[in-house]
Amino acid sequence: MENIALIDSFSEFKDDKMIDRVTLMAILEDVFRSALKRKFGSDDNFDIIINPDKGDLEIWRNRVVVADGFSEDDNEEIELSEARKIEPDFEIGEDVSEEVKLIDLGRRAILALRQNLISKIQEHDNTNIYKHFKDLVGTIYTAEVHHIRHKAIILLDDDENEIILPKENQVPSDFFRKGENVRGIIESVELKGNKPVIILSRTSPEFLEKLFEQEIPEVFDGLITVKKVVRIPGEKAKVAVDSYDERIDPVGACVGMKGARIHGIVRELGNENIDVINYTENPQLLITRALSPARVSSVKINEETKRAEVMLKPEEVSKAIGRGGQNIRLAGRLTGYEIDVFREGVEEDVELSEFSDEIEAWVIAEFAKVGLDTARSILDKDVEDIVKRTDLEEETVLDVVRILKEEFED
Repeated sequence: MENIALIDSFSEFKDDKMIDRVTLMAILEDVFRSALKRKFGSDDNFDIIINPDKGDLEIWRNRVVVADGFSEDDNEEIELSEARKIEPDFEIGEDVSEEVKLIDLGRRAILALRQNLISKIQEHDNTNIYKHFKDLVGTIYTAEVHHIRHKAIILLDDDENEIILPKENQVPSDFFRKGENVRGIIESVELKGNKPVIILSRTSPEFLEKLFEQEIPEVFDGLITVKKVVRIPGEKAKVAVDSYDERIDPVGACVGMKGARIHGIVRELGNENIDVINYTENPQLLITRALSPARVSSVKINEETKRAEVMLKPEEVSKAIGRGGQNIRLAGRLTGYEIDVFREGVEEDVELSEFSDEIEAWVIAEFAKVGLDTARSILDKDVEDIVKRTDLEEETVLDVVRILKEEFED
C-alpha cells in the first residue's frame, strides 16, 4: 500500500502513554475525514477502517450507479460504464464500494494529513497534561532545574513536562543549579495556545502549610490542623495550629524537641523564621499569642472597625513590632485585625502621625518601622541610638526631636 508515511505516523503515536487505543482511532478517523472533505467536498459516503496496531487502513467510497450522462455528483454517483469497469454485472440503482488509495489524495494532501495528525495528537496530550496538573493545584511537586533564566527557572519533571518557577515565586535566598531538584506547590495551570503553562510557587502560604503536612506526622494524620499561615517569604512566618485532642500539644508537636521537627522546613525555606502558635477562637488571646515574643499587657478590640488596641510595657514594644514592622504586620494578617500598639504607663503622648504637617510621611514611616510611632517613644531614646536603628540621617532625627520638644514645651 502507498501508506508508508502513515505507517510511520502510527508507529510514533501508538505507544504514546497519554493516549488510549480508542481515542487514537477516533483522532485518526477525524484526520482522514478532514482530508476527504478537502478532496471530495464531503465524507458522508466514505467508510474508514483503521488498524492502528499494524499502521494500516482502508478507505472505501460508496456511490450509487446511474445511467451514463446522468451523474450530477461525481462523489456520490458513478455512471454505469465506469461502475462496470469495477464489476461487469453492476446495474443502475445499485451501490458501488470502491477503495480509495492514499496516493489518490495527492502527495501534498498526505503530508498535510500527517502534520494534522501530529497536531491533533499533541493537542490531545496537552489537554491531558492540563487536566492532570489542574488536579494537582495546591499540592507539593518536585522537578529538576533544566534552564535558568533572568525572570524564571524552567523545570522538567520525570515525564519531561515543563514547569515554570517565576522569580517572584522564589524565596529571596533561593539559589539553584542545573540538575538540582526543586520543591514547590503547583500554584496555577493555564492553557495558552493549546499548551499547558504550569506555574510553581515557593512563596505562597499554602506551600508552608503543605510542608507541615509532609514533614509532621500529626498534621498529615489530621490530629493537628493548620488553621492559618501568613508569610513574608524568606524572612518570617506565623502558623496557627490547633488540635481537637487535648492530650496533644500542637505547638510542641510541630516544633519538636529543640526544634528538630521544624528545622527541615526552616532549611527548605532559606532559614525563614517560623513562629508556631496555638489557635483560639478568643480574638484577644489570639492577638496576644500572635504578637509573640512580646508580652502583651491588655487587648481592646473594636469589632466594627476590626481594630485592636494593644497595651504593652515600653520595653516590649520593639518586640511586638519586630524588625521592619514584620512581627506586627504578620500578627495583623494572622488575626484579621489592624493592631495599634500603645505604651503602658505613658501619661502624655502624641501619635507621630499627628505631626504630618511638619514631618514628612516617609520620615514618620521610617520611625514606625522600628516601633517609634509616638512622640514620647522618640524623645525617650538617644539620638545616636535612633540613627543606628533607622536609615535616617542624624540631622533629620535632630530636626524631628526639635519639633517634638517644642510641642511638649508648649
